[in-house]
Amino acid sequence: MRTVRNTAIGLTLALSTLAVACATQPGNNTNSIAAGSPSPSASTSPAAVSKAAPVPLPVLDALFSDEAFKTKLKSKLELTNDQLGQLQKIAADEVASLRKSNFEQSAEEPLQAEQSRKHAAEAIGGVIGQQKAEDLFAFARDYSVAGPEDKTEVRADALPTVPNSVPTDTRVVVNIPAYRMDVFKDGSLIKSYKVGIGYPTFPLPIGVRKAKTIIFNPTWTPPDEPWVANMKNVSVGEKVAAGSKLNPLGPIKIPIGGPSLIHGGKSLAKIGTFASHGCVGLTNAQVQDFAKVLADAGGSQLSDKSIQSYFKDRTQTKVVKLNQVVPVELRYETIVLEDGKLHIYRDVYDQDSNTEENLRAVLEANNIKLEDLGESEREQILEALNAMSAYPVKASSNSKADSKSANIAVPSPSPATATSKKRDKATARKPITKNQKEVVIELAALKGKGYPAAVNLDTGSGKPATVAIAKPTPSKVQ
Repeated sequence: MRTVRNTAIGLTLALSTLAVACATQPGNNTNSIAAGSPSPSASTSPAAVSKAAPVPLPVLDALFSDEAFKTKLKSKLELTNDQLGQLQKIAADEVASLRKSNFEQSAEEPLQAEQSRKHAAEAIGGVIGQQKAEDLFAFARDYSVAGPEDKTEVRADALPTVPNSVPTDTRVVVNIPAYRMDVFKDGSLIKSYKVGIGYPTFPLPIGVRKAKTIIFNPTWTPPDEPWVANMKNVSVGEKVAAGSKLNPLGPIKIPIGGPSLIHGGKSLAKIGTFASHGCVGLTNAQVQDFAKVLADAGGSQLSDKSIQSYFKDRTQTKVVKLNQVVPVELRYETIVLEDGKLHIYRDVYDQDSNTEENLRAVLEANNIKLEDLGESEREQILEALNAMSAYPVKASSNSKADSKSANIAVPSPSPATATSKKRDKATARKPITKNQKEVVIELAALKGKGYPAAVNLDTGSGKPATVAIAKPTPSKVQ
């Protein structure tokens, strides 16, 4: 099963999205692990291990519609025309199956996507063999990361190599599994936003991009994708006018290279969850505020008065050019030390990132080893890593063998664990639920260290955010 899973995850390797994101117009530090690859040692730079989010089946299907991609793939892998045709059919059939199930409207969307990836991976391996299948996925990653037009717009290799790196320049940082976007100006965090992210089948790409313009009252041209076919009163390739109720981009969009965008139009219910087809989603109020903050960071003036003037006629598109290009860094970090608090986020894109190896890399970047923490702290952290991984392992008599494949050391029952069951309810740790998106553990030894906490966090609700912190339960075992 591990081999099948690795191949299936390989199908999801890496993408900057070719033609499947929200529209067709124009670091640091990932601690995610390249799917299908061994976990890094503690000394391995996390950014060197995984540089991109998954390539979903719809993207692979779109790539097979690109003649340049097919020509290069055929030459590189020495494929026959018949093999190429079979591979294209496999991708198309799986996408059609997903479309038929209306998977994006289902709570089981990630599970359905994973099942389809596994099925397609097995079929592709059966046509060209597993090694060539892995080569295919790697080539798809490299081809799609920068897009076919401008190879300089998306640079996964420009990510910082230290986990939880704090920018020293002016840039926007989006940490995908945290559903959070930060704006730094001259190395200082000035504003934070809770955001919506791409569905697992249309993930946000990983890499450093560029914001050059802010576009008010954008038009939208629906791409030729299954999710568009499910929309009412919208046709593929037929431009949707600025200001139309059918336009999903809202009042403002910020292109960030390729078809990916930062844009409005999202309801509050979509903030902090899956919300888009490869874009960063904000509410209309959030995107207006972000436009002003971004303009200031880019050396341009954008007042409330000028914004309102652009909105007097919602049918007229207005483009504001930034005086200075602002880098947009898209990270995938599920283990983040933030001002002495360890945040462990759910591995939303199945990147096998919640591992002990990545935990050690984050701690050692702050000059502390896992062994320096107390027994109760270590136990609580490892339990959280396992629970928030894509494939949590249940503790059992075979927990050591099971956890080896998951790259997580699942703690075995100990006197301290047995004692904890007898503690008062007030001091006992709350169980981690299936739908929980993050676990926050306060570590006294790391107070004041790590990535900065959110500043003026805009949750889209108009109210300040509150964060629950799990304090380690003291262990009675010395």
